[in-house]
Amino acid sequence: MQVTMAVNGVEVTREIEGRLLLVHFLRDHLGLTGTHWGCDTSNCGTCVVWLDGEPVKSCTVLAASAGGHEVRTVEGLEHDGELDPIQQGFVECHGLQCGFCTPGMLMTGRALLDRNPHPTDEQVREAISGQICRCTGYATIVRSVQWAAAHPDGAEATEPDVTDSEAVPSGSAS
Repeated sequence: MQVTMAVNGVEVTREIEGRLLLVHFLRDHLGLTGTHWGCDTSNCGTCVVWLDGEPVKSCTVLAASAGGHEVRTVEGLEHDGELDPIQQGFVECHGLQCGFCTPGMLMTGRALLDRNPHPTDEQVREAISGQICRCTGYATIVRSVQWAAAHPDGAEATEPDVTDSEAVPSGSAS
């Protein structure tokens, strides 16, 4: 069967099997490997993409059912070479370690911020509760989302100014 959809703003048409999952369509047919394939049971959340602006686990969506719809992947977050604030937040706050869960966390975090620009830590934790991270314990992920909320324009964090006299404690040999 033939399927046509918009992926990251580009219309694509491919010949597919009717049972092909969206995650495999994105990865194998379009080469968009940023969407990870983890558990294949919708438990881990590494495969989250947006379908018509709503986060979905692409391992539970048939590619055929995405026909005629808009799909956005993690590759669609950056614009003109500039990281989305959610991506920059993960850089600034060390929101990733192994990186396997990161694409799903980024897509879920961005969706949360689009709906609620100033979420509480609890709201961030609730939003990502459908995803598993085995490395970070979630604290740095929550901080990363909060960084993005505080920097909606994506401006990098600035280090506090430290004068030479503040850099060396009093009474220390220079």
